[in-house]
Amino acid sequence: MTFASVAAAIFTVFILIKFLRRSRVSNLPPGMNLTLSTLLPFSFLLYLWIDSEMCGGVAVPGFPLIGNLLQLKDKKPHQTFMKWAQIYGPIYTIKTGASTMVVLNSTGVAKEAMVAKYSSISNRKLSKALTLLTSNKRMVAMSDYGEFHKMVKRYIMTSLLGANAQKQNCGIRETLINNVVKYLYSDLKDNPNDVVNLRKPFQAELFRLAMKQALNLEPESIYVEELGKEFSKEEIFNVLVVDPMMGAIEVDWRDFFPYLRWVPNRTFEIRLKRMLTRRAAVMQVLITKRKNSRQSEEEISCYLDFLLSQSTLSDEEIMSLVWEAVIEASDTTLVTTEWAMFELSKNPNKQERLYREIQQVCGSEKVTDEHLSRLPYLTCVFHETLRRHSPVPIVPLRYAHEDTQIGGFNVLAGSEIAINLYGCNMDKTQWDEPDEWKPERFIDSKYEQMDMYKTMAFGAGKRICAGSLQASLIACTAIGRFVQEFEWRLKEGEEANVVTVQLTNLKLEPMLAYIKPRSTNDSCL
Repeated sequence: MTFASVAAAIFTVFILIKFLRRSRVSNLPPGMNLTLSTLLPFSFLLYLWIDSEMCGGVAVPGFPLIGNLLQLKDKKPHQTFMKWAQIYGPIYTIKTGASTMVVLNSTGVAKEAMVAKYSSISNRKLSKALTLLTSNKRMVAMSDYGEFHKMVKRYIMTSLLGANAQKQNCGIRETLINNVVKYLYSDLKDNPNDVVNLRKPFQAELFRLAMKQALNLEPESIYVEELGKEFSKEEIFNVLVVDPMMGAIEVDWRDFFPYLRWVPNRTFEIRLKRMLTRRAAVMQVLITKRKNSRQSEEEISCYLDFLLSQSTLSDEEIMSLVWEAVIEASDTTLVTTEWAMFELSKNPNKQERLYREIQQVCGSEKVTDEHLSRLPYLTCVFHETLRRHSPVPIVPLRYAHEDTQIGGFNVLAGSEIAINLYGCNMDKTQWDEPDEWKPERFIDSKYEQMDMYKTMAFGAGKRICAGSLQASLIACTAIGRFVQEFEWRLKEGEEANVVTVQLTNLKLEPMLAYIKPRSTNDSCL
């Protein structure tokens, strides 16, 4: 729907109503003038509503002009989408203002979209906030599929996230987990009767890992001349991770009405500009600091070094890619690990089963990457957590750049595609008791090993998450070590604390639990 079509419709209705009001005497039956005067404005609204052809299954009833926006006001769209799927089926269409969105809620249609129909819907549809945050898609995860995407994905896999790079970084990951375990022992010693906050040390160590891998830096603080202040490590984390994460879910109402883009939204613009300015200033100081510390241009000991050595990217692209490595290593792994420990603390029998498996396989050795292939129940814990608590409930929006079909329905070029992983993983036709967290479902004879990947937590097809291997290694090893070292029990009332942060599955409040050492010494450290 274009601004011109809206203007033309308004003008036409205005002329017709004017004509009817002037025509006091006509050949129309009595009362017809009033009826037409009433119906024409309604017809205008109906015209706007059906201006673009609906596609992709049943259309969810909404309101003229705004479509289904009011029905999504609770900011938990993945839950609303799942409820609609129970009424309208696994694929349906909604209107978000001027845009048509096809919503996919089952594993079958989601995989068809991400794999079989990939060539038709490979490009991202980003909000204004995400467009600015990603420097107009100059990142691996958010770039459109093409030469730039293939190049930068090759770079990050070669230097940082591929199998060979992960082998070289195993020592850094082990240090990360050891430091968290030491923190927990220390906290327990100082406050033996208090609960522990796992998120605090784990988040700090993940950020340290991210900075080490991306920039080979571990600054306690930096001075940012452009902003005229010293930033502590915690403030750096907030500027690079927390603020952008919250900025990414900022809603600008103009995203839903492109023909009103000219209308200012000052509050949104000022807040986003401040966040982007601070992020750019801090990133520039960190990049300069790393450049100055390199012994030679041939030295490659982090992701930034590798990108500089390629001589194919602009300064803005390098900054965007390095920031991406920092934020993505700092967030999704935390979400999965915290939820896994929440569920294990809530389910002592399942926790004990995992502990027995670890004891049988590892004995007195600490859990490492090399043990993971021999710990099947730990693998089930990880994948069941991804199913029940998908780190990203809805895959970042794509759009169809050509007409195609999904699930037997026509999808028109220009339609947005929303893949609701939450809905797929809570589908009662695909999963027994989907509301329940049951790792053993993947060991049950009804399931096959490949069912673990039915969760699609890391995507599917050519756009599968580049960081899936690192996330799996860190989360599985961390969960194993935490259970190996301590017995976990939730704080009273904590079971009900399952509220998440708006569009994400990050717990709004950190998990709080009582821990008890499995042994009287620190032999596993």
